[in-house]
Amino acid sequence: MKIIAPKNFETFLFKILLNYQINNFALINFNFMKSIILIFVLSLITSCKKANNVINVANTTNIKEIPRSVTNLEIYDFSGFEKFLNKKDDTVYVINFWATWCAPCVKELPYFEMLNKAYKNEGVEVILVSLDFPHLYEKKLKPFIAKHNLDSKIIVLNDVDMNTWIPKVDAGWSGSIPATIIYKNEKKQFYERSFSYEELEKTLTPFL
Repeated sequence: MKIIAPKNFETFLFKILLNYQINNFALINFNFMKSIILIFVLSLITSCKKANNVINVANTTNIKEIPRSVTNLEIYDFSGFEKFLNKKDDTVYVINFWATWCAPCVKELPYFEMLNKAYKNEGVEVILVSLDFPHLYEKKLKPFIAKHNLDSKIIVLNDVDMNTWIPKVDAGWSGSIPATIIYKNEKKQFYERSFSYEELEKTLTPFL
């Protein structure tokens, strides 16, 4: 039997099976099938190792040194965080729930940063509440904060009892992110959606 070297592993398996096709319902040799399965498993392991190497290289590229200002994260469970939802000091609070693994969240973060810069001297405080998983704090969250030079106040909410605290944030919240609360004293509004800067600024205006 002559087999021409294939360009990929799938072609390789196909050519082998084609040469060993079943004629008249005869059974394929069991040891031969075990050999094919073994080759397939070894190929998957090799591919995974290569993929992991690529991911590791990507994650360690262009990561800046983390400033001391973000080395100590402000982390709360919900009982500790809840005070940020109920302040009554005539400040307008814009509280955004986000995570580094949430693409829509990351896309709109610059708009909250712009809002913070434009209105921080007008009685507005932007608070970015990260819902990143604890194992991502060091390798994802801190480098992200440093890379993007986030200036808004950043809080990490780490409380696994989500079914209990999500309704306390807002009874209608499904738990999906991004989500935002804007409130001033007793006036409060919850938004389970993404914003452009223009939409965010327009939403803020009634609270000023």
